[in-house]
Amino acid sequence: MKNLLSIESLTAAEIEGLIDSAAELKATRGSHAEQPLAGQTWAMIFSKSSTRTRVSFEVGVRELGGSVFFLNSNDMQLGRGEPIKDTARVLGRMVHGAIIRTFDQQDVEDFAKYSKIPTINALTDEEHPCQILADLLTIRERCGGWEGTKVAFFGDGDCNMGRSWAWAAIRLGFELVIAAPKEFQPASDFMSRIGDYTPVTITDDAKAAATGADVLYTDTWVSMGKEDEAADRLRILAPFQINDELLSLANDGAIVQHCLPAYRDKEITESVLEARENEIFDQAENRLHAQKAVMAALAEKS
Repeated sequence: MKNLLSIESLTAAEIEGLIDSAAELKATRGSHAEQPLAGQTWAMIFSKSSTRTRVSFEVGVRELGGSVFFLNSNDMQLGRGEPIKDTARVLGRMVHGAIIRTFDQQDVEDFAKYSKIPTINALTDEEHPCQILADLLTIRERCGGWEGTKVAFFGDGDCNMGRSWAWAAIRLGFELVIAAPKEFQPASDFMSRIGDYTPVTITDDAKAAATGADVLYTDTWVSMGKEDEAADRLRILAPFQINDELLSLANDGAIVQHCLPAYRDKEITESVLEARENEIFDQAENRLHAQKAVMAALAEKS
């Protein structure tokens, strides 16, 4: 693994290795035997605002012994139209790795190609691989693993999280049900890419998806760039809210996950979020450990 660009690009062995490493790094936080980023400087290039992603990566780089600096698109010539490949060629000669949070997946792919340095997708409109790795670590901690597990994803299934979850299920073989209204189900071109014989099911029946689930998962319904659609989105997606009724259909011991930020009483009720806040904020913390595992793995290959 030279870069982390998507869950789609990873093998099952790579995913499992990263989760193993994340668990070890979490257990040994504050007393790491090695500093794999010692002497390295990493760049964080963000075109989208962030709380968890920015903080977890900045802390993670420093805990692994490296230095890090933050740039948004307005700080760079990218904001004035410089091609991503030119920015990549310059930074590739100056820094040791890059963490990119932006809109277009192709920008991350091109940066990795032209910079020739380890590149991490910290979120695009296509995928959010770092979040999925943190989620899988949480599922292993809370459920003992993903083998035989049913994950039910509620809301906008045609988003970066829905797609990343689909690839994770395909790679690792657990059951995934995406519960979404027809207009928010994964696009036909994506479904043709994942094929017919997968552990992924699409439904518009939220209760059927929740029945027998081990993990109930949701994401914000109004992502960055979708604000003009907010009223319609909230109205159409309302039946897919994670609430006490939906949770009652899940298996005993089922966990609730939300990749945050959470908008209470929209995609999840206040009561469910607060009752399950330990599960959700363990998940948020695990961004740090999963991303440290990614950076440590990439440092070994660079």
